[in-house]
Amino acid sequence: MSEMITVGDAIARTLEQYHVEAIYGVISIHNLPIADAVGQREKIRFVPARGEAGSVTMADAHGRFSGLGVALTSTGAGAGNAVGALVEAMNAGTPLLHLTGQVEKAWLDADTGFIHETRDQLTFLKASSKRAYRISNANQAVAILHKAIQEAQTPPCGPVSVEIPIDIQSAKIPLSLLTAPLKRAPAVEPEASLVDALWAQLKQAKQPLLWLGGGALESGEAVKTLADAGVTVISSTHGRGILADSHRASLRAFHNSPSVEALISQCDFTLVAGSRLRSNETRSWTLELPTPRVQIDIDPAAASRNYLMDNTLVADCRALLAALAARVQGRIWGDARWDSQLKEAVEAAEQGLRDQCGDYAKLNDAIAQALPDDGILVRDITVSGSLWGSRLFRAHGPLMNIHSLAGAIGMGLPMAVGTAIANPQRKVVGLVGLVGDGGLSLNLGELATLAQEKANVTLLIMNDGGYGVMRGIQDKYFGGRQYYNELHTPDFTLLAQAMGLQAWSVDRAEDFQAVMTEALAMPGPSVVEVKMGQIGALRFAGPPQKTLY
Repeated sequence: MSEMITVGDAIARTLEQYHVEAIYGVISIHNLPIADAVGQREKIRFVPARGEAGSVTMADAHGRFSGLGVALTSTGAGAGNAVGALVEAMNAGTPLLHLTGQVEKAWLDADTGFIHETRDQLTFLKASSKRAYRISNANQAVAILHKAIQEAQTPPCGPVSVEIPIDIQSAKIPLSLLTAPLKRAPAVEPEASLVDALWAQLKQAKQPLLWLGGGALESGEAVKTLADAGVTVISSTHGRGILADSHRASLRAFHNSPSVEALISQCDFTLVAGSRLRSNETRSWTLELPTPRVQIDIDPAAASRNYLMDNTLVADCRALLAALAARVQGRIWGDARWDSQLKEAVEAAEQGLRDQCGDYAKLNDAIAQALPDDGILVRDITVSGSLWGSRLFRAHGPLMNIHSLAGAIGMGLPMAVGTAIANPQRKVVGLVGLVGDGGLSLNLGELATLAQEKANVTLLIMNDGGYGVMRGIQDKYFGGRQYYNELHTPDFTLLAQAMGLQAWSVDRAEDFQAVMTEALAMPGPSVVEVKMGQIGALRFAGPPQKTLY
């Protein structure tokens, strides 16, 4: 007879087979059998987050780099706390496994008031995840886990939730039920006729525009070949760095700059690769994109989602762009005159942004100089993140400028922690703004996680004493009336020091360079608080759009 093990042990062993490096979680009565198994085996790092939202956000960041993030939360209210972070992972297309406990099978959905029990938990998990499963049979636990991981890693990727009643977690099953991990299905090579037709259309264009999104993150080599051949490239903020900012063909992410918009209007073909063409990058879909338009997306439902397309090719971006790049022989599009126009457009866009940022452009430059070339910027939804962090700060490669795509504040700190743990040899700058009851305060407890895990993060806190973005929106759309955006904030420098962290406070722009150089040179976690009240306000009234609503 086969050796018997608990379902919790089986889950731990299965995750090991998928080379999971870390599990981010909050232990609870109803997930302890899983946590206990992970602890006993000592093969996967467990990162104890201070809240379920933080744990899923950390796992989200880790999954963007590793190919599978894993989070463990409690059930009921605990699982509910994770919903916002699951929505973010959905928007980012992150392969993520969310394991949550459940009450004993006998009390499921009974509305008895049993501790941690909630009515119809599976429904809100389905609403915030790509898929959600309930394990109701111990003998099926491993099989469903494999299925959940497969779903999470199959494009379009996303978070998959699995709820497991506590009595099933502790139930014994035969060791023989453990099976080998499922291999990811390779990308289907595009049909030659499809590639030929697209190539003929692309080659006919005098000046094509390639718009890159998160679905093209693994297409860097092909994109560079096309850019070298004269294709003009612009990216979503999520797709930044697929083509390095320094490339002569890169418009970076200056979608809403007048100079760049004028240049785009001179293009005569648009190829959209793996992008939703989100509202904040297209001025709520009023940005004119050249026609004809062709879209590449792995998701058939993405066709003409926001812009009417002349054709949609359901294909893997990396495979199709690589097939196009293979047909390139030398330069085909553009010339030195076009290169000069493009350079002028980008320089004008950057200068306009620098003028808007004022002294804070110096902070951008100080970080860029002090951060190693492979360093990563992680930014929260904040005035600084939306202005200099999103577009001015350089991107040498993909996934070097990480941010919340769902638009929720509060994710900067846990996202920085997860990013650092996934990249132990790289320095991470976590840019967190909107402090107090704003951005940082939503997950303030994760400051203790940062200290405990000794993550290689310099946390940059932009302290403007409130909701800076809201101030800008109220100025622009509400006649300057200011309500409810002033927040009581602690002394974050002292708070960081109380956590055992090295911390600096900056109240003069002249000190940006020295402080950031010192902070970024120090290994492990540190905090820099920028006192914006002394340095000056930074105005931002939300993403460009015709009207607020």
